[in-house]
Amino acid sequence: MAKAQNKAKQAQAAAMKARNNPYVRRIMEDEDLRQNMTDAYTSARKAYGRLSNGKSPTKQIFDDKKLQKELKTAAESIKEAGYALREPKKKKKGGGIGKLLLLVVVSAGIALAVSEGLRKKLLDALFGAEEEFEYSSTTAASTPSSGEGAGPTPGETAGTTT
Repeated sequence: MAKAQNKAKQAQAAAMKARNNPYVRRIMEDEDLRQNMTDAYTSARKAYGRLSNGKSPTKQIFDDKKLQKELKTAAESIKEAGYALREPKKKKKGGGIGKLLLLVVVSAGIALAVSEGLRKKLLDALFGAEEEFEYSSTTAASTPSSGEGAGPTPGETAGTTT
């Protein structure tokens, strides 16, 4: 009985060690990686089945197009799985709406800065249409008297008297 408990503890320790392994964790979490590994295994198994049918392996590798296709698929899937294991999983960046809102605000600012017509429409919408008016003075314009402070007349120059 003690031997069975010891084996169970060893198995539990091995499972916990495997679970904490970053590669195993990655395989558990990444659906694309699991799919690549499954595709690679399936293609390699099909290629091995075609290769082990009793014919000359060299002849099959060069002549059998289906075998070549399966080997190519297996190699591509293994390569993609290897890249996925080495690279960290790409997390989707949040803030998509914030970036979109920033883009809209910046675009609107540029459009307002460039287009005078658009600026006028915006100001009219915000503050109402600008009223045009004519200014008419209620007081009459006064003319200076000919004596003091009038300055030289058109025939005279400053500083000379006649």
